[in-house]
Amino acid sequence: MNDCITALEYEGGVLAIDSGMVRPQMAACYLLETDSAVAVIEVGNNDSAGRIVKVLESRGRDVMEVSHVIVTHVHLDHAGGAGKLMQELPNASLLVHPRGARHMIDPSRLEASARAVYGDPAFDSMYGSLIPVPEDRVKIIDEGDSVEVGGRKLAFIDTPGHARHHFCVWDEQTRGWFSGDTFGISYRELDTAAGPFIFPTTTPVQFDPQALTASVQRMMQYEPDHMYLTHFGRVSDVERLARQMTEGVQMFAELGERQDGTENRSANIQSEMMAWLTARARAHGVTCSDEDLREIFAGDVLLNTQGIEFWLDHGRG
Repeated sequence: MNDCITALEYEGGVLAIDSGMVRPQMAACYLLETDSAVAVIEVGNNDSAGRIVKVLESRGRDVMEVSHVIVTHVHLDHAGGAGKLMQELPNASLLVHPRGARHMIDPSRLEASARAVYGDPAFDSMYGSLIPVPEDRVKIIDEGDSVEVGGRKLAFIDTPGHARHHFCVWDEQTRGWFSGDTFGISYRELDTAAGPFIFPTTTPVQFDPQALTASVQRMMQYEPDHMYLTHFGRVSDVERLARQMTEGVQMFAELGERQDGTENRSANIQSEMMAWLTARARAHGVTCSDEDLREIFAGDVLLNTQGIEFWLDHGRG
């Protein structure tokens, strides 16, 4: 669609746009369309802003119709392009978690910390310079808040575990959650006749297995029909996936505790996690080559290992 920008359309006025980051269908940005207004949920990086606007215009919508831009949390694959996109959408307010708002208004610390991790060349290639969002265009969203997009209600709940500054967005019309990273990762190239394949995701600086499990369980209390994942797209076999998510979170904790104190802890966790993911994928019916499977999982294995080690060193209390 639209100069090779992949966009997956779902019933109920929801569209998943490939952000263009890293590889095809790695990260999604969503349009939620109503007759009189549009919301953007997740924004990708600076380059994603142009893709979102192109798809918006290809659907006959005007940038002035976008009333809300929503980021589930401020990790850069979800919110790195917020400032750039807000420049393109003059009527929109940016909705963000209370713990993340200051990083959207002044992203200098967020950028500095990410540059320290990635190095300047890699950061510049992936994200460019982060653009501040004017404070008067930022709206802090607290637990239990709701907004209307063209009369369509979206409700917000606090969902820590992946990050302390994470909320999820409930769309009653489609009975679905825009789940950010709370409901894990499900790449479409791993779909089989058995359905989607899912696994948890952590961050190198925040991971709380108990809180993450509680957040998944809380989302399931709404009896959702769908989850709109940032990585990637809508999944609908929700009860099975929720069980696999919570089992995966428990596995992460057990793996960390098993390897804690061992020599070469990081390498051991990475090796065991790659083996676990690969075995699960094969049992699920995934048939791509071992090399392709390792390539798909490699980045997430590294991040998840870092998250588990952070929890081991700082989070167990």
